[in-house]
Amino acid sequence: MASYIRRRKFLATLLGGATVTWPLAARAQQPTMPVIGFLGVGSLDNYGLYLAAFRKGLIEAGFVEGQNVKIEYRWAEGQYDRMVELVADLVRGRVAVIAVPGTPPGARAAKAATSTIPIVGVGEDPVSLGLVASIGRPGGNATGVNFLTAEVVAKRLALLHELVPRAARVAALINPTDAIRAEAVRSEVQAAAHTMGVQLQILNASTSRDIDAAFAALVRERADALFVGPDAFFNTRRVQLATMAAHHSIPTAFAVREYVDAGGLMSYGASLTDMFRQTGVYTGRILKGAKPAVLPVLQSTKLELVINAQTARMLGLEIPPTILARADEVIE
Repeated sequence: MASYIRRRKFLATLLGGATVTWPLAARAQQPTMPVIGFLGVGSLDNYGLYLAAFRKGLIEAGFVEGQNVKIEYRWAEGQYDRMVELVADLVRGRVAVIAVPGTPPGARAAKAATSTIPIVGVGEDPVSLGLVASIGRPGGNATGVNFLTAEVVAKRLALLHELVPRAARVAALINPTDAIRAEAVRSEVQAAAHTMGVQLQILNASTSRDIDAAFAALVRERADALFVGPDAFFNTRRVQLATMAAHHSIPTAFAVREYVDAGGLMSYGASLTDMFRQTGVYTGRILKGAKPAVLPVLQSTKLELVINAQTARMLGLEIPPTILARADEVIE
């Protein structure tokens, strides 16, 4: 009888241990959900449209946030000097990939912080910036979308002058914080203005107050039109820029259509939402095992001309038929 009781206790102990051990083993076998580190130059409030596009690209690649992938967001709130700190935080968190769409300072900060974590987002002219070895074969841990900005500056200025032929004096607004991009845009717009015989006034702004001061300066100097340089910070202030341009009756040309949706006169450039979608696709491909070293840098080939007809009427402008014929969209 004593032997029987000991055997019962032994089996109970063995089975009891199994009930503890088996679930632990099962949990240990569950795959770990990969984490994307997402770095934005603005804030969550003004990234809704772009995040939707980024998530759409992830879905195209087979990933749904909260189901089989997590995203850690970091926001610079328009302050480029915070990029280094925010990237360092993502690197410490050992994210699987860092996505920095359309933000050259962020891409440079990420490249300086890690040579092992894949980076998706190279801004424009990534070869000269040292982010990739070549467009066709990046050769390192960074790839993404070459978002054309400086390359279409001359064309955008020409379209603005065609839309406002009386514009003999044009002010150009540039963000000096991103020195590399600022110099490229300044060089391109000065060359284009010289070719067109247009007098150019360069204005700098890197804060909301700077933008107010820039408008005061261009009104004081009696500029006939405003050319806003491509810049992620300016994009976060697009409502302020469009509102002030309307208030001062200044015809204004922007880099992306979101400004025109906010009331700006015209835009010409690559599609920002499509760039975010493409970044999402590439991020998903890397999560599936693709190597950034061999993923060619994509080129933003979708250039769009968008005109706000209501703003044109408010400014007393008649949109030339040549502009209307080339416009991808006219907002009424």
